[in-house]
Amino acid sequence: MTDWAAPTVDAPVNATVELPGSKSITNRALILAALADGPSRITGTLRSRDTDLMLDGLAALGVGVTPNPDDPTDVTLVPGPLHGGRIDCGLAGTVMRFLPGVAALADGDVEFDGDEQARSRPLGTVLDGLRRLGADIDGDGLPFVVHGTGSVTGGPVTIDASASSQFVSGLLLSAARFDSGAQITHQGPPVPSLPHIEMTVEMLATAGVEVRTGHGDDADEVSPDLTDTVTRWEVSPGPIAAVDREIEPDLSNAAAFLAAAAVTGGSVSVPRWPSRTTQPGAQIVPILRKMGCTAVHDDDGLLTVTGPERLRAVDLDLRAVGELTPTVAALCALAEGTSVLRGIAHLRGHETDRLAALSTEINLLGGECTETQDGLIITGTAAERWHPGLWHTYADHRMATAGCAVALAVPGVVIENVETTAKTMPDFPQRWTAMLDRNADR
Repeated sequence: MTDWAAPTVDAPVNATVELPGSKSITNRALILAALADGPSRITGTLRSRDTDLMLDGLAALGVGVTPNPDDPTDVTLVPGPLHGGRIDCGLAGTVMRFLPGVAALADGDVEFDGDEQARSRPLGTVLDGLRRLGADIDGDGLPFVVHGTGSVTGGPVTIDASASSQFVSGLLLSAARFDSGAQITHQGPPVPSLPHIEMTVEMLATAGVEVRTGHGDDADEVSPDLTDTVTRWEVSPGPIAAVDREIEPDLSNAAAFLAAAAVTGGSVSVPRWPSRTTQPGAQIVPILRKMGCTAVHDDDGLLTVTGPERLRAVDLDLRAVGELTPTVAALCALAEGTSVLRGIAHLRGHETDRLAALSTEINLLGGECTETQDGLIITGTAAERWHPGLWHTYADHRMATAGCAVALAVPGVVIENVETTAKTMPDFPQRWTAMLDRNADR
């Protein structure tokens, strides 16, 4: 593990930043390609720890995985007979929650394990759901074993997905290959991060899979925008079409780079920003506007965010976009006024307890942050009142990037275990430094 002295700047950051592909879209695309009725080519594939673990896991189950030797982001997947194997989940929620449904369709035992920190991440909901659909699984969390029999009965299942939208997506992605499909009903508090389920449903539709959504016993055809009222998803059994996909830039990763403009009063541009997307990370743009930034999206897809002289406080419900919380919290900690971030109790079950981690690290360096039952209250502190110190990352990539945003304004901040950013962006320190080095080029 490397402790990295994060750069501080004394002038506005002005740069254009090219970003790699979306992790969320990549890992969903890889699952669908593995279960498709023919070969698929995925271009712009994110190559990071989480996505490489997904590729390795699919290969271990018998899927042909062939990266282009001249461009590792260009990957061809050829479905094959699925068999037993061993899956290393690392700390990747998408691997530990999406692959069990695929493993249940394999012929043989599939053993799952991961990093030590991953063993505390909630998995029982998706594993119990698969059991009710006919899968044979030993264990309720890592490590666990799926005894694949080559098929899954499918049918109705009721789960409580209030801890993670990935529980729903993990069942949806494989459900078309179950004998009777699946009729998934959520019962419990609202499901967080619903845009990620919208992403799953839209990608299934592109692959020819019929998904109907609704509330309770009423299921209608899926609409473009899911809302908190959606509690039921019905997947019809049938083939999954092979689809060649080009992966969008990762908009959640973009948030940290756009934060550099917000913190320093500079201007950061991101090319290929989609005009329409299911990525929740796109919501960083309206959030930054609320904090006083300007944002312009031109006809060529270039998004440019310009920061104000001082950010202003906000009151936000982040239930649907919880992954943005670390970046937003870092900005609030430097803003003027008191901010309230709500609807994010589920972040306690992510790579770490993100609410406790953010509160601890902000307070340790001189900021002011208090945990609530479902969020954070952050009173902004001017940069000159902070002090240098070690920003702990808790093996959480978004904690690391949040610390780098703070460090732009606060000299002497050292990011513990910066390698954890490899989860979604293996060359993050180099990209971050290059962004600052390009100031003079704008």
